Amino acid sequence: MSDYDIAFIGTGPEPDNPVWGESAAMAYHHASAYDGDERCSLVACADIVEENALAFAERNDIDPANVYTDYERMLREVEPDIVSVCTPVPTHADIVIDCANADGPRAIHCEKPMADTMADSKRMVAVCDERDVQLTFNHQRRVATPSRRAAELVAAGDLGEVTRVELATKNLFDAGTHLIDLCNSILDDRSAAWVMGQIDYREENVRYGVHNENQAFVRWQYEDGTDAVIATGDENPFIDCDVRVVGTEGVLELNPDGNAQIRVRTADAAAWDEIDTGEPLADIPAAVGDIIRGLETDAEPQLGAQRAFATMEIIFGCYESVRRRERVAFPLSIDDNPLVSMVESGELSPRPAHEEVAPDTDS
Repeated sequence: MSDYDIAFIGTGPEPDNPVWGESAAMAYHHASAYDGDERCSLVACADIVEENALAFAERNDIDPANVYTDYERMLREVEPDIVSVCTPVPTHADIVIDCANADGPRAIHCEKPMADTMADSKRMVAVCDERDVQLTFNHQRRVATPSRRAAELVAAGDLGEVTRVELATKNLFDAGTHLIDLCNSILDDRSAAWVMGQIDYREENVRYGVHNENQAFVRWQYEDGTDAVIATGDENPFIDCDVRVVGTEGVLELNPDGNAQIRVRTADAAAWDEIDTGEPLADIPAAVGDIIRGLETDAEPQLGAQRAFATMEIIFGCYESVRRRERVAFPLSIDDNPLVSMVESGELSPRPAHEEVAPDTDS
C-alpha cells in the first residue's frame, strides 16, 4: 500500500508533440515524478477532452474506471490525497479552490504561474489556509540541486555581502516566474520593498491563456537594500547566464553559457571555479519530495504558496509600475493583472502575432 493517492486535473494531449504556449504536457512530467516515489500511487485523472484523459490513464497505468471529464466528480468519488493541477493559468484559482473545498485532498500541487490576477492569487492562498490544505506551485528549479548549491554558496558568504542579483529570460510571467522565484530563494526569501519597470508589448504574446510582454526591464529592491534586475525578450540576452549574483567579494553565475551549471569567481581568483552537480537544473522529482516532506513534517514546503505569492507580487508590481508610470511599493493594493487590463482598455494594442508590418522609415 502506498501512503498517498495521486490524482491529476488537466492531462492535456500526449506529450509527443507539445504546443509551446498552449500545452507542455506537464501532467505527464508530474506523473513520472510521482511514479518514481514508492510512497505515491497514481489513481485518477480528469480532462475536459476525454481522449486526452484516456491516453494519460493508459500511459500511466490508471484504472479506466477512474478517468473523468468532470474533475469535481473525480474528487467526490476518488478522494485523492494529493492533486496535481496542470490546466491553463486562468483556470488555476477556481480548480485549486474546488480541490481545497472537497473531502480528501491534503495537498494541491499546481503548475506555475500561480494565477492570472492578484485577486485570484490571494484567494487561492486564503482558502487553502482556511481549509488547512497544503498548496504548492511547481517552481521546480528552486528545489533542484544546482539552485540549492548556488543558494548554499551565497549563504556561506563565499561572495561576501550580496549587492545585486541579475536575471535574464524570455518574459516576466511565464518564464520569469521561475527566475524571480530563484532570486527570492537565493536571497533566503527576504521581502521586497518596491519595484519599477518598463515593458514593450507590440506583438501579441499569449502563453497558456495569459498575455506576456515582448520585452521588459525591471528593477526591484529588497527591504535590506539588495537590488535585483531582470531583462526579458527573445533578442540578445542581457547576461550570458540565467542568474548572476554579485557580491562584495565575488560573483556567481547559474547556468552560464558553456558546460558548467554554476561558476564562481571570488575577488582574489584569477579564473572561474566551475561546478557541475550532475543533477538537472529543473527537478520535478525533487518537487514531489518537497510536497511529501511538507505533509510529513508540517513544515512549510520550499514550493509553498506564500513564496509563490511573493513572486507573483513582483511580476504584477512591474506591470503596475508600467500602468502608473512610477515606482510601486509593496504590498500591492491591486486585484487585477495590470498588463491584461492595459490590453483590454486599449492602452496597449499588441498586433496579432506574425502580422506583416511595414518597414520603419523613421531614423
